[in-house]
Amino acid sequence: MAAASEPATDEGVLSIYKAARRIKRRESTLYNALRSVADDAAFVAEIAALWPALPLVANLRCGLWYTQPRTLAATCYFKSTDGHAGNWGFSTARLNLHLALLAGERGGCIIVDSTRRGKRFPDSMSKTIPIWCCVLNRAIQRHRLRAINQGSGLNLAMVVAVPKGNVEKYSGSSNWDSSVHLPMWVLDTEKNAIEGRIEEWADQFESCGADIHSLSLGLQKPLRPLWISQSTRIWLNEVPEHELWEFTPIILVSASASGTVPTQRMSSEYSWHYIPGAGDDEESWARGLTPALFWKHSYDLLDGGPDLCNQLVADIVEKERVYRAQRGEYSPQIAAKHLKSSSHNDPYCYGDHTTITQSMNSDPSAIAPTNTQYSSDGHVAFWIGASNLAVSSTRQVIDGLPDVDCILNCDSTSRSPSGSSENSYLELPIVGSKDDRFSLLKNLPRAISFAKKNLTAGRKMLLCCQTGEDISICVALAIITRLFSDSGCFDCGDSFAKRDITKLEMRKRLVFICKYAVNARPSRGNLRQVYSFLCNEKEQLSC
Repeated sequence: MAAASEPATDEGVLSIYKAARRIKRRESTLYNALRSVADDAAFVAEIAALWPALPLVANLRCGLWYTQPRTLAATCYFKSTDGHAGNWGFSTARLNLHLALLAGERGGCIIVDSTRRGKRFPDSMSKTIPIWCCVLNRAIQRHRLRAINQGSGLNLAMVVAVPKGNVEKYSGSSNWDSSVHLPMWVLDTEKNAIEGRIEEWADQFESCGADIHSLSLGLQKPLRPLWISQSTRIWLNEVPEHELWEFTPIILVSASASGTVPTQRMSSEYSWHYIPGAGDDEESWARGLTPALFWKHSYDLLDGGPDLCNQLVADIVEKERVYRAQRGEYSPQIAAKHLKSSSHNDPYCYGDHTTITQSMNSDPSAIAPTNTQYSSDGHVAFWIGASNLAVSSTRQVIDGLPDVDCILNCDSTSRSPSGSSENSYLELPIVGSKDDRFSLLKNLPRAISFAKKNLTAGRKMLLCCQTGEDISICVALAIITRLFSDSGCFDCGDSFAKRDITKLEMRKRLVFICKYAVNARPSRGNLRQVYSFLCNEKEQLSC
């Protein structure tokens, strides 16, 4: 009898680990997460109100939860892994040059992010962004010194760019601060190690083909990070004007409180547990809810209380799914025009496509370079220079673009548009590298063949995937590397057979694409597949 009762006794005893996990699951509910996000977003709004002239920028993806879409000026992409101790790095795949130009035009910017861990700032803010600021400052300083030594026209251009013609103050090396500015909680040993690699990263930045000249003209003062969290004390009657600073401020706002244990909070109707960094890792808790959907229905979700929250989210997500499905059936997400013959005798000569030029402060919903075009309902596509290639999301492009002749659809979830032919439309059901490590690699030959045929005829092609940030960018990278020369001219791949394929060359072309497609976030797995494809193509040509 005693032996028979022992298993029941063991089952009734919880280890400390299991008990802690059970408590965490009970407190980390969907309602608690959304209330925590809304609470932290109110703090972000208060900080943004202190400097209303500075644009608000969300660091993807967590930062999107803490900023309402109508207040958002742009997004950026800085990874915490580039700032982890012993693993510091400067990523040429995530240059975020549009952010530097935006800060230069508006006098600075405010970046929002958060972290679940028990520290005040994520490593992306503590080290990744400070490294980025320093590397850009160092590269600009080098560029200006070279221009001065060579007697180029840089100084003349800066006379126009810098207020009151104060060129000497901001163009010379002595007054241009290119040192590393890290928060005081970073250890001296770590700071010294980072400082020792700045020159190396600056060399990598210069060699990747980035447009440093435009940065040099756009930035009147060096970039410098400042840190603000919920623990920061700010005297409202002594808030400095950002124009008075001797640098371009990159104000880093950590949205969440730094407590490690969820705390009980009360509203007028409900009690709830506060979760620091609740917006992080949305796949594990959001149940299909996106930041845009949350802010669209925030009042209903928060007023419904914890008992109704899960059902409300399920209804919202399902209605959105049905809406997108009906839109795809009755009003296709993408639409190709009938093919038209090129008006040029030279198949490699392209006509100018119509672009919409938009200043950075005219539309808070997107930062649009000159090669940005909108569909009839205002959704955005990015034209990659004069390559006749555009990239976009199939979820955004509803009625198509007026200047698109053919479409290469890399979205495995969208439907074929009505009236499309095999010459004007190709669908490649490519999935992410996490789902299939070789999906992109297997489909790239057909993509290149389709692009070669249409670009030879002088047609303008749209590349689209589900997000417009990863797969379509990688396909564009493969097309530009395989079919375009070093100078950016379409040559049907003639120059590809004559040059070596290295990661540096591929990186330069990725930087060129990211200059126009500012939302590009290609994954490492997909970039590897592009490199493997190009190497295989090179081997076949050499045989």
